Amino acid sequence: MPRGSGSEVPYDFNGDGHPDLVVDDLLAPGGRAAHDDDPGIGIVYGSARGLVPGARQILTPSRNAAPTKGVVPAAFEAGPACDLDGDGFTDLVVTADPPYDGVGRPPVPVQLLFGSPRGLAAGRAVPLRIPERARDGNEWPDQPTCGDFDGDGATDLAVTASGPRISYLRGPFTRRGAPKGATVLDVPGTALAPLAEPLDADRDGADDLLVRAADPGRAATTRLALGGPQGPARAGTAFPSGHAVAFGRFRRGSGTDAVVATGSRLLPRYGLTGDAPPLPVRGRALYAGDITADGYTDLIVSDPTGTNDSATPATPPTYLPGSPTGLTTK
Repeated sequence: MPRGSGSEVPYDFNGDGHPDLVVDDLLAPGGRAAHDDDPGIGIVYGSARGLVPGARQILTPSRNAAPTKGVVPAAFEAGPACDLDGDGFTDLVVTADPPYDGVGRPPVPVQLLFGSPRGLAAGRAVPLRIPERARDGNEWPDQPTCGDFDGDGATDLAVTASGPRISYLRGPFTRRGAPKGATVLDVPGTALAPLAEPLDADRDGADDLLVRAADPGRAATTRLALGGPQGPARAGTAFPSGHAVAFGRFRRGSGTDAVVATGSRLLPRYGLTGDAPPLPVRGRALYAGDITADGYTDLIVSDPTGTNDSATPATPPTYLPGSPTGLTTK
């Protein structure tokens, strides 16, 4: 396996300057039924020539998950990847299912695997430590999200608490999973929306959160929780109800743009607040990136589930390039 000395490249677990691949949906060996233990997480390491199939590892609950009260969790699912301890090696956030009898406050189901010159460290993950002062209610801490939410240069974590609140955990983190500081913050929603990469929508040097009024999978209104010295504590732009929101620079001169997928059409919001004519493109999932390297963000729209009407099957993905005038269906 290639060995590195640290880098600032995202998803670079071994610090050699090349991104690595996380494969979360592995097939159970031997065709075991879906209710059996999670087969684990696959990591394929990159190089200057791309992915190296021979440089790979499998992380399983039995070998790599941290036990809770002596019980190893059955589930072990990859979450976001970010450098939590600031050593130049990307770390992997993992969600598990520790045992819980339903009485009192549940254990924290989030665990951390730290990167190293050998990739993700061999042995057990460490549980994420959320101080009692940073927990609220008896809900499971869920939906871990990485970002530098206070703008100090260290990576932070946010996880859900009860109701419209989050546990805000300031980085850097120790190798025992403890944050530098922690507090509970009110946010304008009840669920954290996943983003492909950290988002600084207002370009003030602190990353922002996207917060939904309902759990993922359902159409819901979303709103930005703007980062700042106290973390993501200020309410930002609100967006119409939809299944997904993507951000980028879709047209010239508007700064950060957004687009909302409602299922039946797309709603562009150039400059976040500028309304634009809807685009007649069906889809509930959005993937944004500068595919053509022209300086404008492009968009891929898909609808992997179709609709509840069996006569309306899933539609093939649609590609919409960005341009000086915005997203175009041509």
